[in-house]
Amino acid sequence: MCSVHRCSFTFFIFHFFIYIYIYITMKCWSLHLRSFDKCVPPPCFRFSNHASFQEILNELNDYAGQRELVAENMMTGICVELTKYLQDLKQERKTHLSEAKKAQQNLESSFKHLESTKKRFAKEWAEAEKATQQAEKTENDLNATKLDVEKAKQHAHARTHVAEECRNDYAAQLQKYNKEQNFFYYSEIPQIFNKMQDMDERRIRRMAEGYCQFSDIEKKVLPIISKCLEGISSAGGKIDEKQDAILFIEQHKSGFERPADVDFEDYTQGIKAATSDSSLNPPKVRAKLWPFSKKHKLPAAEDFSHLPPEQRKKKLQGKIDEISKDLNKAQDQSEALEKMKGVYEQNPQMGDPSSLEPQITETAQNIGRLRGELSKYETWLSEAVGGEETSNTINNNTPHSVVTADQSQNIYTEFDDEFDDIESPLGQCTALYTFEGNSEGTISITEGEQLSIMEDDKGDGWMRVLRAGGEEGYIPSSYVKLVP
Repeated sequence: MCSVHRCSFTFFIFHFFIYIYIYITMKCWSLHLRSFDKCVPPPCFRFSNHASFQEILNELNDYAGQRELVAENMMTGICVELTKYLQDLKQERKTHLSEAKKAQQNLESSFKHLESTKKRFAKEWAEAEKATQQAEKTENDLNATKLDVEKAKQHAHARTHVAEECRNDYAAQLQKYNKEQNFFYYSEIPQIFNKMQDMDERRIRRMAEGYCQFSDIEKKVLPIISKCLEGISSAGGKIDEKQDAILFIEQHKSGFERPADVDFEDYTQGIKAATSDSSLNPPKVRAKLWPFSKKHKLPAAEDFSHLPPEQRKKKLQGKIDEISKDLNKAQDQSEALEKMKGVYEQNPQMGDPSSLEPQITETAQNIGRLRGELSKYETWLSEAVGGEETSNTINNNTPHSVVTADQSQNIYTEFDDEFDDIESPLGQCTALYTFEGNSEGTISITEGEQLSIMEDDKGDGWMRVLRAGGEEGYIPSSYVKLVP
């Protein structure tokens, strides 16, 4: 019976630690969501997916707040109360077990006393029997005197009297033990078990209340959580991928004209002799204008001349706005210093006007530097706008114009980083057998599947291929057949 209560009590402790684990999990979850919301920088709201992502982060922040509220309510309403109740339960259980142990010890002590009385009675009765037999033997002995016979009878009578007393003590102790044993098994132990049963029922009821309380806490925040989830769904529905694509194209368009047709060079007419003009001014070589080809990235120029016209104008305009903002801030600071200097001159007790001279000088120099930079970037912007108009006029009047090599080097520099890792397939092949790629770096293929060869066999019996779904990895070279 005690083992059953011990298992039940252990089960209660196990459930208590489950509540603690749920609380810690919810607390950590809410903290992670809040930290994620803080670490994400504010996006550009021109794009609908950026604005939706910010809305989702806001909803997740509210969602995390609700999970944190659930965790706090669990801690204050369930975990704290269960901790106190657990201590009371331990003390009550300890008291009941102590009472049962004490009752059992009393019964065992009574039984030992009974056994001692029984052994004494058996010993005294044996002595009395022996004394009686000795008296009869003495009485039948012809050589024994009357005094000897009288002494033997008195001794036998005394031993018999002592044996009778031991017999009465044994009977009384036996009656007492049977009474105590009946009380122990029919009254005392059942009462202790009833108390422990009541304790266990209260434990079960308290656990049931904890379950219901946990459910009620969740139900209270469920409407708000549902609104958060609806807000996330609504934010996802606001995304307009086509509008985002148009904005992206408008933001990153280069402004270059498409190249003209390549002229036919007729070598059947013979090669003209080189003149001084041709030697001094060699013909312009037409460069390849592949937008996604690998090329060395040009170093960034201060006037952003390494960028396409549209990108250059945007960069220059952004730089002008930034310098103008800094210039306004510096001018406001200069005015504030001049006002403070005037106050110090009128009220010398408030401060020394000469202490502001270094700051005023530094601010004036900063204003001059910013004005110079502003003028420089405005000049570059006007050149970029004027150069684009001239270029458009020439292109409109001369449709077969040739793009120079310097201009072609600047085309699509914005795509360098994004397409440096794109590889062209070396060929095509067909899988002859099915292969299961279980090891790291390998992929699985099926018989008859068409594959793109990304890396030939280097002599180790393996080749790297690309599947139609975009999965890339190594397969045995003998498992495929090259497609001509």
